Amino acid sequence: MPDRRPGRSQETKHSQTTKAALGIRELVLEGELAPGERVPEVVLAARLGVSRTPLRIALETLAHEGLLQPLGSGGFVVRSFTRSDISDAIELRGVLEGTAARLAAERLTSPDELAPLVEPAALLDAVVEDLSPESIGRYVELNDAYHAALVQLAKSPTLARTIASVVVLPFASPGALLSSHAVLPRSREILVVAQHQHRVLVDAIRAGHGSRAEEIGREHARLAQSSLDLVLEDRDALAQLHGAPLLRRVV
Repeated sequence: MPDRRPGRSQETKHSQTTKAALGIRELVLEGELAPGERVPEVVLAARLGVSRTPLRIALETLAHEGLLQPLGSGGFVVRSFTRSDISDAIELRGVLEGTAARLAAERLTSPDELAPLVEPAALLDAVVEDLSPESIGRYVELNDAYHAALVQLAKSPTLARTIASVVVLPFASPGALLSSHAVLPRSREILVVAQHQHRVLVDAIRAGHGSRAEEIGREHARLAQSSLDLVLEDRDALAQLHGAPLLRRVV
């Protein structure tokens, strides 16, 4: 007997849309759908096991995120990205995370609120101390937790939504380049600096120094610019970069 519970159909459509968006994003980042290639909607619907309507919604979502480009005649093509595109996205993240850091310092009401930021920072000390290709995954996990906690400490849903819209861009998230550090010769040097910034940012927020916290937040993001330059110059590191097929000649 069919399930007639209210909202059941809507839940299924949402589930299919999420499944389609995740599947398409992975195909694009892995290079199975190449930059400039028209997205084959019928083929994808069959491959991902979703109907056309949720697939279309997923494609529009990915276009809004900047991964796909709508065509005037209908349909979508996969975007490519230059060094300048990536630089702009990282710089914007730095501005937003710097703002989050300032708001966190200004809105902190108790040192106890810092625990979600302090805990991953403390655990990262041990990872950086004994850094290896195998420990990079743990670094990524803790780094993601740190940045998520920073956004929450700002106590601004508006800012949180804006940051979420930026970090979905290829190469813009705090952990986007970290997979390449497993084979990057200067990996330890970069991550030691990043961890120092994690620590001093906590201190600035705890002390209520909003301007200082904002500047550290921005500088922390700019470190990703330096990492990106090193990755682009190293063939082995570039091969580890998730989404590398989307890169076109850097300008």
